[in-house]
Amino acid sequence: MQKEKLKDFFDRKVNEYNQPSFIPDDPICIPHLFTKKQDIEIAAFFASIFAWGNRKTIIQKSRELMQLMDMAPHQFCLQSNKNELKRLMAFKHRTFNLTDLLYFIEFLRFHYKKASSLETAFTRELKQSDVSTEEGLNGFYHYFFSLKHVPSRTKKHIASPEKKSTCKRLNMFLRWMVRNDGQGVDFGIWKDISPRQLICPVDVHVTRVARKFDLVKRKQIDWLSAVELTDYLKQLDPEDPVKYDFALFGLGVMEKF
Repeated sequence: MQKEKLKDFFDRKVNEYNQPSFIPDDPICIPHLFTKKQDIEIAAFFASIFAWGNRKTIIQKSRELMQLMDMAPHQFCLQSNKNELKRLMAFKHRTFNLTDLLYFIEFLRFHYKKASSLETAFTRELKQSDVSTEEGLNGFYHYFFSLKHVPSRTKKHIASPEKKSTCKRLNMFLRWMVRNDGQGVDFGIWKDISPRQLICPVDVHVTRVARKFDLVKRKQIDWLSAVELTDYLKQLDPEDPVKYDFALFGLGVMEKF
């Protein structure tokens, strides 16, 4: 398909899926339960980290965790005592268990005691001149695991480009926080990361669609393939390439393209 026709087709698909009607059946519905910035950030962070497998289960487990946190995740992470943490003992989502959850809360408490937003955790190593969020994600990984007594098992739940991961879940989280197009789906509450720096979330469904349209050549599904796809999408819209995640996801998951 010619690039102009492909852009028109993808733009139509973006408009089709980038609507409030998209929210209820997607993990992004979890941060949409909140209005306080820090609650949105924490809810979105957990929902994105849990986002593998069945979407209904992801939403169910994310909502369950928010309820265990009294629907006030920021306050809970900052102020919960040992007795309040005990109510989390039975929580588990796939391979994410109590050990992982307690470390995540420990990190969030550590961070929010000195910062008003989770954004600064991703911009520590990110420059505004950077073409992508690669260094920001690598910096976040090292910062996240900078506390004492990091459980070795927990490291598998945070990806990084330097480990060759597509970083699909973190890239999706960043899309939610950074993109601000007024459509009501993505939040756009972070201002120090530009939409043009974002990398498209890539999984097997997105990769399948991308290959059908000949958008990627790389055989492996890894960080470099995510960059390759995003570089192509930048040819369609250099300022907001990751908006096409709506089109690729919609075609791959909703339409089984």
